[in-house]
Amino acid sequence: MKASAFVYPWDVNGDPEAPARTAALGVRQATLASVYHSTRTLTPRHPRHRVVTAEYAAALYPPGDRWAGRGLRPYPAGRWAPGDAYGEAAEALAAAGLEVHTWVVLAHNSRLGAEHPDTSVVNAYGDRYPWAPCIAQPATRAYLVDLAAEAAVRPGAHGTELESLGWYGLQHLHAHDKTSGVGLGEAGQYLMSLCFCLSCRTGYGAQGLDADELAAAVRTALEPLWREAADDGGWPAVEKLLGEDTAAATRAWRDTTARTLQEEAVTAVRTAAPAGFRILLHADPVSYHCGANAGVDPAHILSVADGVVVPCTGGTSLLAPFAEHARERTVLAANFTVVSGMGGSPGTLATDAARARAEGATELRLYHAGLASDGDLAAVRVALAAGQGMVSGSRRREVGSLRERSRAPGEREDTP
Repeated sequence: MKASAFVYPWDVNGDPEAPARTAALGVRQATLASVYHSTRTLTPRHPRHRVVTAEYAAALYPPGDRWAGRGLRPYPAGRWAPGDAYGEAAEALAAAGLEVHTWVVLAHNSRLGAEHPDTSVVNAYGDRYPWAPCIAQPATRAYLVDLAAEAAVRPGAHGTELESLGWYGLQHLHAHDKTSGVGLGEAGQYLMSLCFCLSCRTGYGAQGLDADELAAAVRTALEPLWREAADDGGWPAVEKLLGEDTAAATRAWRDTTARTLQEEAVTAVRTAAPAGFRILLHADPVSYHCGANAGVDPAHILSVADGVVVPCTGGTSLLAPFAEHARERTVLAANFTVVSGMGGSPGTLATDAARARAEGATELRLYHAGLASDGDLAAVRVALAAGQGMVSGSRRREVGSLRERSRAPGEREDTP
């Protein structure tokens, strides 16, 4: 299967060896961030730095003239990705023989929420989620659609992968996060992610719900969950807590809002892109799920986009709902974390990839070439070679040697 490695511009720029090292993994594609949220990352091999702090969500290229005079607009990156950092990295990766695709993070932007608080999701208690732009608001939708088109179709790009193109909710990796003390389960996460901004209150009204009564019902439904961990019962638990009709009405509003945004964004990208440009979404096949992998209806999204990127580090079961609706040219990319320190298992990648193929995957995504240790990258090279029937004893010895050298003193072999 064709494989692609995720990379940031700061992994490549200033490190002349990075493009060839990425290509040597055995991947044919690099999925390069062109818009990315705030983050702090290690760069274990870069000759000039070891830690990069991206202070806020930003365009990693110079935003265009379309944003002149607009209140909501992408922020240019700071010193972590100056100038056209994306373009510089893309040229270097292409020169190493890699097909470059853009990686665009959309409805996930803490600075936008801090500077424009009215754009944020508001929960039933009145708390704002500054990292989560409400995708029902017309100005926010216009911003996201235009950003998708501009950030996806960068010079030389062959395709794009759109992340966070849907609802974002309570779950969020935030600085010094302290939100896991109460196990809310899927139902509690859904209820805590329902938005009550003006646009959503109007939307609930169109579904026959009174927004104030709904907010009170949500608070009542959540009350027992604050006292003891919830049963993780999925959607039936939401129906039990909120009532079937009310739950269905909230989901109808949210599903329609996300679906129409996805349609508009993909259409905008297609209009701006050259022929043959591939558009994929990072997606979850359960439409009420929130986050970077947007909840979608598999049949609908595969009728809109060219395919999906599906999280598979915890297992490959999420591929099957998409595979049921795949067509001849549909891309189903299985996304595996290959950074051991982030819960990945690069040593089992060959087995995991075979399982993903059996579930319908047509491609692999490897998260993340810039973050992984030398030992992890060596394991990836072996796994991809094994998938092509070219693994050798010397490659196996290379992995063992690199892992041994990278192991901390006294660390057991099975320590992640």
